[in-house]
Amino acid sequence: MTEPISLKPAPGNPASYGRVAVLMGGTSAEREVSLRSGAMVLAALQRKGIDSVAFDPAERSLNDLATGGFSSAFLVLHGRYGEDGTIQGALELLRIPYTGSGVLASATAIDKIRTKEIWRANGLATPAWRLLESGFDAAEVAAELGLPIAVKPASEGSTLGFTKVVAAAGLSAAWELAAAYDDVVLAEAFVTGRELTITVLGAGKVARALPVIEIRAPEGNYDYQNKYFGDATRYLCPAPLPPALTATLQSLSVAAYRAIGCSGWGRVDVMLDDSGRPWLLEVNTAPGMTDHSLVPMSARAAGLDYDDLVELLLADASLKIRDARPLPGGAR
Repeated sequence: MTEPISLKPAPGNPASYGRVAVLMGGTSAEREVSLRSGAMVLAALQRKGIDSVAFDPAERSLNDLATGGFSSAFLVLHGRYGEDGTIQGALELLRIPYTGSGVLASATAIDKIRTKEIWRANGLATPAWRLLESGFDAAEVAAELGLPIAVKPASEGSTLGFTKVVAAAGLSAAWELAAAYDDVVLAEAFVTGRELTITVLGAGKVARALPVIEIRAPEGNYDYQNKYFGDATRYLCPAPLPPALTATLQSLSVAAYRAIGCSGWGRVDVMLDDSGRPWLLEVNTAPGMTDHSLVPMSARAAGLDYDDLVELLLADASLKIRDARPLPGGAR
């Protein structure tokens, strides 16, 4: 049984957090979900008595962050310009501590190809893949990866632009859909089995996994609609797995998270194939925080309610890039 998570020592009173900007919305294809996540995070912070305001970079200049007297930023921007290291770099320059992973880990994690290359280099199992470029030979791709094949943008989330291709003839249309979201398209061997996801909190040696969630979507189709707006998808948390397998999946997820250099929080998606072997798919560094989201669900199973989870993440806000120190003698 998973032990409850304890909040790190609180500063003593809500005012100790100063003024918090909840960054939500943005300009990515995941704007709608980000606004929903941000609204829930903002409400949780306000219930805690923490001075917090909504901040949408699509509607306000980042200069307002610099001049707004903010002590920290809670990031619930999903996708591009929010989850890809862009806003993290801006906050580093502004010296405003923020939640979640830093510039490099964020930029790496959103790029599924770079993520898979790092995992493979670290001996972590991830499905075979290849780039799918204009003019590709569909028969060759099908022969190389086998069928079915997952086709998706290399740097998008929420299954936007995703297609499960069951025949080589469908690869062209799948590529066109993915290419509408990203210039780089990934073709990946499709793993049939049980769909799992594991939340990881913390960083480095103190990172730990929360209870495993199994996702059972209608006809195995865990798409954008079934993720955020429908009620047909079932979530089993903790997932009905043998204890030893649960421990293996949690250890694998922590290893995958650490290999990318993630910090604060993240969610690792895994497929468990029909033989019981786990395969890493991707890591999300700014997971959803809506009423359909998986991180709050996993936290609840670990004994941490939504408001306390939000405070825990805020309490971990930090700058990840240290200030440069001048070299002796003024050398450069």
